[in-house]
Amino acid sequence: MRNASEHFWRGVVSTLFLALNFFLFVLLAHAQDNYEIQVYSAELVPKGSTMVEIHSNFTVDGSKQVINGVAPTNHAEHETLEITQGWTNWFETGFYVFTSIQNGDGWDWVGDHIRPRFTAPESWHWPVGVSISQEIGYQRRKFAEDSWDYELRPIIDKQLGRWYFAFNPAFDRSLHGLNTGKGWEFSPNVKVSYDFTSKITGGFEYYGALGPVTEFDPISQQSQQIFPVIDLNVSPDWEINFGAGVDVTNSADHLIVKCIIGRRFSWGHKLSAGLK
Repeated sequence: MRNASEHFWRGVVSTLFLALNFFLFVLLAHAQDNYEIQVYSAELVPKGSTMVEIHSNFTVDGSKQVINGVAPTNHAEHETLEITQGWTNWFETGFYVFTSIQNGDGWDWVGDHIRPRFTAPESWHWPVGVSISQEIGYQRRKFAEDSWDYELRPIIDKQLGRWYFAFNPAFDRSLHGLNTGKGWEFSPNVKVSYDFTSKITGGFEYYGALGPVTEFDPISQQSQQIFPVIDLNVSPDWEINFGAGVDVTNSADHLIVKCIIGRRFSWGHKLSAGLK
């Protein structure tokens, strides 16, 4: 029992240490929009399966007035429906519906995105997981500075024993709105986690953006969020992730609580037991 306890706490300390190093590595950043807060893994939804996810994000401490035409986020509840269909062992398509709930403003539709994604199949035997996601979509001007935008997100991940590492060095740009002239912006996201048991995984997620690739934003205009998170591996059919994110710079959204609940539906076959 003592050896098991010592192993557990060594794992906790190691997780904190590695997460801190990753955090320092990508310290200059601007947090992604708080509708779909997730670091992507390279693995796709299997062929013939559909993943349905609900992203629930509540801004505990956010902006309290209109900024650049965007509605306040303080005490706003953001609910996002994500449906992803696996078509082959190397291609899937995701679709998002963003909504916002706020006192005095009711439940509003925010916008929709579509996300085709390609991955390197396991048959290639690459040493790390690699996939490429593209996302394009519209959001109402009331909720975003840009009404149309595009994102190109490379995804690299690796499972090493009980450790899991993921890096999403995303590039995004405004297609219509206030930030069109900025061109491409760099938005690195990072996840480091550790399997404490077969059912419970804990770790940290980091969300940020450096600003335009040609000239990074001043630190005072950046935002950097880090989320301690828990993943519950209750079944290969389910995805459960929750955590709380603290902004360590001057972002309008200082504290966000998030939860992701997803269910995989397989048409005509069962998922493998080892699939997370």
